[in-house]
Amino acid sequence: MTSILEKITDLPIFHGLDEDQFTELISIAERRKYKKGEIIFNEGDVGNGLYVVETGKIKIFKLSFEGKEHIFHIYGPGKIFGEVPVFTGENFPAFAEAVAPSSLIFFPKQEIALLISENPSLAFNMMASLSARLREFTFMVENLALKDVPARMASYLLVLCKEQNNTDTITLPVTKHQISGLLGTTPETISRVFAKMVNMKLIDMDRKTIAVLDFQGLVELAEQGQQVKL
Repeated sequence: MTSILEKITDLPIFHGLDEDQFTELISIAERRKYKKGEIIFNEGDVGNGLYVVETGKIKIFKLSFEGKEHIFHIYGPGKIFGEVPVFTGENFPAFAEAVAPSSLIFFPKQEIALLISENPSLAFNMMASLSARLREFTFMVENLALKDVPARMASYLLVLCKEQNNTDTITLPVTKHQISGLLGTTPETISRVFAKMVNMKLIDMDRKTIAVLDFQGLVELAEQGQQVKL
């Protein structure tokens, strides 16, 4: 099995650590396995540490009073989550669930906080990570509040292009149901938007594989919206 050191060495948050600091980091790390559908933590649970996704996918979500699920993020390998309570001392603000069999690397709160306080590089990297997370939330709120569903979908596809090395062919990392939770709509609407995008020759689609045919068209749709009538 790949060592924890190999998994975390290239993570931006841990850049700048020397060999001794990596040794200390590894000494506090725990590898945890989760089955598909298993809850990692509930909203309101004590924030006991931060997690790095080693393999699999993790869904971060909240439930409305009516029980409707709203997905904030779906994280894949190399992504960090649960870090905010490490600094705020508050409880986890949302649920985390494995949407596929997953392996996580867990760093206990007290130990990782002490290591951060003793290492300026790690502290600055963590600040950068939190700033990036804030930008993600700002982007999400802007999409949900100001954009129609086709514009949200175009924005999401552009994000995937960037995450998957700016390629013209991307793979949907999650199901249409989960995408609908991310974009604040329904699976049926997601299917209609995809069909319209194909008809407009913005994309071609084969199950979870999407070929971007008109990148600029996607950009314009993401920025302006109202070009796809449902």
